[in-house]
Parts: sequence; C-alpha cells; structure tokens
Amino acid sequence: MIIKALVYTEPRKFNIIEAETPKCKENQVLIKVVTCGICKTDVHIHNGEFISQFPLTPGHEFTGVVEFVGSKVTAFKKGDRVVADNTILCGECYYCRRNQPLYCENFYSLGCTGPGGFAEYVVVNQDKVFKISDNLSFDQAAFAEPTACAIHGMDMIDVQNGDNILIFGAGPTGIILAQLLKYGGAGNLVVAAPSKFKLDIIEELGIGETVVMDRQDESVHEKKIKSMYPRGFDIIIDATGASTVTQQCFKYAKKGSKIVIYGVCNDADRITISPYEIFSNEYKIIGSFAQTHCFDRAVNALEKGIVKVDKLVSHRFSLDEYSKGLETVMSGKQSLKVLINP
Repeated sequence: MIIKALVYTEPRKFNIIEAETPKCKENQVLIKVVTCGICKTDVHIHNGEFISQFPLTPGHEFTGVVEFVGSKVTAFKKGDRVVADNTILCGECYYCRRNQPLYCENFYSLGCTGPGGFAEYVVVNQDKVFKISDNLSFDQAAFAEPTACAIHGMDMIDVQNGDNILIFGAGPTGIILAQLLKYGGAGNLVVAAPSKFKLDIIEELGIGETVVMDRQDESVHEKKIKSMYPRGFDIIIDATGASTVTQQCFKYAKKGSKIVIYGVCNDADRITISPYEIFSNEYKIIGSFAQTHCFDRAVNALEKGIVKVDKLVSHRFSLDEYSKGLETVMSGKQSLKVLINP
C-alpha cells in the first residue's frame, strides 16, 4: 500500500512523499497514526540542531490505532487504540549494562533518529506500545510523550514536600510539568512566562501564582517575583529553552537550591556562572533530557486527570499542511500545542 510521509532530506528541506507502508517485523506493531504533536524539539530538528540523522521522518508525539501486528505479538490486535514510547535502547552498551538506559550509547528515537509519526503509518516495537482507554481522546493521548518527559523531570528534580518552586515557561511541556510539580508536593509554585493567555491556563487549573515576564526589561518581573518570595526558591526551572532565561534562574536561588535545565537550548548557547557561587551556596544544577520507561505513568496521569491537557491544543493541521504547523510553532506567540492529523 502506498502511504504519505513527511521526509527531511537535510535540515530545513522536506517534502511530503509517497512511500511503501513500513514493513512490520515479528515483534512489531504497525500503527495507523491519528494524531502527532509538533513540539519545540521538532523546530531544533528542522534546523539540524538536535541528535537527528537524515533522511528523517520526524514526529515523536504520536498516537493511533493498531493496523497490523507481527507474528510474535500477542498483547495487541488490530483496532486497539494506542500510544508509543519513541525510545529504542540497545541494552548492550556500557550505560545500558549499568541500568542507565537514558544514556544509551546507541540511543535511537522514532521521530528523531528514525522514522516517526509525521506519516500515515509508523512501526513500533511491541514493548514500547501502550493501550489507551476509550475515555482518552487521541488529542489527549498525543500528550503522552511530553508527559513522560515531565515525569522523568520529576524523577530528576526529586521535589520535597513543601518546596517553593519557580518555573519559567508556560508552553505545553511547562504547563504539564507545573501540574505534576503541584501534584507532587510543591508548597508554593510560581509560573513566569511572557504570554498572558498561557498563564491564564495555569490560573484556570489552579496550579499556582503567575507572573508575566517582560521581554524588554527583565528587572520588571525580577522585582515582582522577589517581592513575592524575597528569600528565593528551593527549585528554579527553565522550561523555555532560552539561555538568557537559564542565566536568570540563579538570581532567584536560595542556599542549597536546585537549578533545573529542562527546556532545550541551542547547542551553541552558553551561560556564565561563578564556580564559587555554586560552591559556597551548594547549588545543585540538574539536567533533564527526554525519558525512558515513563510511558506507563504518563498514560495513567492522563487517564486519571492528574495532568489535564484539553486547554493546550491551539491548532490542528493535515500532513499536507505541516509547513503551516511548523511556522505556527516557531512563531509561538498565539500557539500552544499544534497537532498534525495524518
């Protein structure tokens, strides 16, 4: 069967092509993609700034219906509604043998280094496929991957009950992480972002306090935040992926604070921080990259309503309209989650 798929031949160069349906091996599942989200990582992939390998069909936030299963697959059947963990690990390298699979030296990711969900069909190993109930819409299920990443972030951050937390960024992943932080024991939570309509969602969900960031003069929001919490915060998170914001995080730290780099900055970005300041204040600088083995918890969080995502979908496009979807994400000002429906 001939299908449509988005293919990048190199950074910034892509086309919608006709291709053969992906072949399904004995331990694999062929998924008919219903919905696939575009995220800021896809913008980095577009620009050739991530771990991607070309040619590539991107799309790592996909959900759909099982079309076909391999001969050794018993847990799934045609018609099952599913999401898929896009990570594939070798199980044999130094880090895998140390039970640190996220650091796999042969880390493979559908939509990043291998064929992903911006196509009508995608093949996934059966151990990375998860059923979803009829109570979860495909739009909601498309947030399983970013929710899994946020759950990994929670594991890395290790929130202590009552922690005061400041998070910069109110994009979809920031709003998801904020919900998990509140559910996971935050005492007080402040979300700062430049877009008021995004902060309104935080307030509607009752997650925490909000501060509008001034893009032109950071002293404006700095004064506001410090007036609210003059002693600073136990945890400060950059969920923007802007190094200028990462640099600001240290201004709000108290002794012993955790500074979390959660957003995806450009590889060439740099920040400046005094090593003595880190030493004397015992700051803990934490990175949180992607996820492995968090999808079951992510699906549960969505199914149980711990993470609410209905207000996060702002745009939908067909696969043929991918360029419009990408442009919408890149503009960012009036968009949240952009979905592609292949």
